[in-house]
Amino acid sequence: MTTIDFLDEAPCGPALTEYDRQHVKLYMRLLDAEADGAEWQEAVEVLFGICARTEPERARRVHDSHLARAHWMTEHGYRQLRRGLPH
Repeated sequence: MTTIDFLDEAPCGPALTEYDRQHVKLYMRLLDAEADGAEWQEAVEVLFGICARTEPERARRVHDSHLARAHWMTEHGYRQLRRGLPH
């Protein structure tokens, strides 16, 4: 179970957000789970504390939007982090 605060949908714009900065570790854990071949249902339960059996639509939305943002961070967002843009 987790105690982090998170949105049901991660940001999706072209700019790094404060939410992104606060959730970098979560994004990396999602990418690690994906690379390890973990089932999305297991990842969402471990990382977000959401049961995919009881809340399938929400669980999928949370997982997929955060994983997409994690991929965005590896392709684009990290550059903004490196430059130290103001939050």
